[in-house]
Amino acid sequence: MSALTHQAPRRTDDRAEAPPGGSAFQPLSEVARYKAPKATIDPDRSKSWLRRAMPVMGAHRGIFITSLVLSFAGLVLQVQIPDLLNHAITNSVQHHSVELSIYVWWIVGLGLAGGIVGFISRYFLFRTAYGIEFDLRNIIYEHLTRMSFPFYDRVQSGQLISRANSDIRSVQMYMTFAPMILVQCGIAVVAFIYMLTISVPLAFVAMATMPFIYLVGVKMRQSMFPVSWLIQARLADVATIVDENINGVRVVKSFAAEPQQLKALASAAQRVRWGYVKDADLRARWSPAIQNLPQVGLALVLLVGGDMVIHHQLGYGAILAFNAYLLMLQAPFMMLGMIIMMGQRAAASAGRIYEILDETPTVVDRPGAVDLTECRGDICFEGVGFSYPGSGSAPVLSGFDLHLTPGETVAMVGRTGVGKSTVARLLPRFYDVDSGAVRVDGHDVRDVTLASLRSHIGIVLDEPFLFSVSIADNIAYGDPTATSSDIVAAAVAAGADDFIRALPEGYDTIVGERGYTLSGGQRQRIAIARTLLVNPPILVLDDATSAIDVQVEQQIHGALRVLMKGRTTLIIAHRLSTISLADRVVLLDEGRIVADGTHTELLATTPLYAEVLAQAEEAEGEIPVSGHGASVPVGAAKTGAGRATGGAS
Repeated sequence: MSALTHQAPRRTDDRAEAPPGGSAFQPLSEVARYKAPKATIDPDRSKSWLRRAMPVMGAHRGIFITSLVLSFAGLVLQVQIPDLLNHAITNSVQHHSVELSIYVWWIVGLGLAGGIVGFISRYFLFRTAYGIEFDLRNIIYEHLTRMSFPFYDRVQSGQLISRANSDIRSVQMYMTFAPMILVQCGIAVVAFIYMLTISVPLAFVAMATMPFIYLVGVKMRQSMFPVSWLIQARLADVATIVDENINGVRVVKSFAAEPQQLKALASAAQRVRWGYVKDADLRARWSPAIQNLPQVGLALVLLVGGDMVIHHQLGYGAILAFNAYLLMLQAPFMMLGMIIMMGQRAAASAGRIYEILDETPTVVDRPGAVDLTECRGDICFEGVGFSYPGSGSAPVLSGFDLHLTPGETVAMVGRTGVGKSTVARLLPRFYDVDSGAVRVDGHDVRDVTLASLRSHIGIVLDEPFLFSVSIADNIAYGDPTATSSDIVAAAVAAGADDFIRALPEGYDTIVGERGYTLSGGQRQRIAIARTLLVNPPILVLDDATSAIDVQVEQQIHGALRVLMKGRTTLIIAHRLSTISLADRVVLLDEGRIVADGTHTELLATTPLYAEVLAQAEEAEGEIPVSGHGASVPVGAAKTGAGRATGGAS
């Protein structure tokens, strides 16, 4: 069977169809408990922010339109009450032609019906609101999972958290509550029709202030938009500072830098305060006009309508009905100012959200990419050149060549900062090379799907990250279907079983934020167990035992020697005990391999190799001269290196 199978098309339920001649690659994952959003943000950047968000709202149009229709129906029922009041006063109080109790029961019935309709309307409205918020959060998170490493290298996590929380809430509130308020304002049309049936001149007098309300609203919207954008941006700055101080609390406390960080937070909070004060100032300037202009209409109705009543051109009930209509319309127009404020904040928030969604991942599957379904572990770096995007510095790698045969273990040694970890990041295609190629089993990693490539590569970093879940869940992260015996076997192989069982709840112990309730060595052993559980054919150890004491490291090495048989392993090494695991050692300097051989050969023939080892092992006080335990003092190694280069020691 070929090691490669063409990528299959995906069904809407994310399950792959089997391609001809084989089955499509599927990474291990848990079945989602919730349905994915039915629609996403429109990618057309030329559209307004609201039009781009309409597909998300359209996915909930059934329940949302029902909510608006019921809201309108409830308001229509309320509009009937002033008209009934007019007839009650005219027919029952003045002329005594109809029983007053009839109108009383009609008003009570309309009130109850309006209350029931209003309850159902608001229930559907809030369901729509939370549905849209749920969809927006999933859309952003799904997009973030597809973004490449260069994106996270330049974006602050606090900015992302702010946009995925407060910005989404601003957009959701406007998208759902603004149409509802507009429906309530739209009831003015129905009320105006009823006013016309009572008195045409007085109806136009009552609505005379409406054009002025519109003009004031436009002016308010124009002045509030930049302030709304500024507030959201500065809130994100505060979130960034808080996020960094929580995650870096140990560094802050170790340097007694609490006053310094409090000062930074106070400064950021002061900038937010300025924005809110400016926002309040603008609202105080414009909102009273929007809220009180309808009251000017009320005064005009009393003036003109009162004169008409005095001259017997209008009945008492009619002017009372007009006053009731105007009072009914005051609440929506008072909320008009809130709509404008919400709209400007939502526009600013949407712009910040779209900044993320409009970013495109730089490392993606090529058209026609294929699945790497079987992997022997043959790795080849061919003339690789690479520099980090946006760094503007000299290339990290230049003309880098390295070949690892299937089942071979190679240790990579070099000074700090020469690009050893970069090599480990290029293999699973965290970044794309600038020139040359990285090949696995003869296939350029850019020609295979990312999911299938990374499923065959296990990586243990020098700074392991653990999630705030149980230890068992952390170990089984790469394979959620793993059994308890599989988890324990991986922990035993990584030398973690003893300390895990000594914990109060054993494998069910919940680790703290980033796993900081455990020691550095314990975290690394769990990270190693997590990688060993998925049993990858390619293993990358990026200084993975640096935080583990020598005795525990020897236990892990014993297990690793067994597990590395038949597995291609790249070790980023600083400790000589780790180098002893390798079949051969390569020395990296100035972006390329400058020496290749066994530890003994390089120590005898390459002075730079001895210097690098001397620097790495100064803290331990001695350097083995071979992989068999013999050692020389650090100073002797330096002296030997100096003689080999012909220089004075």
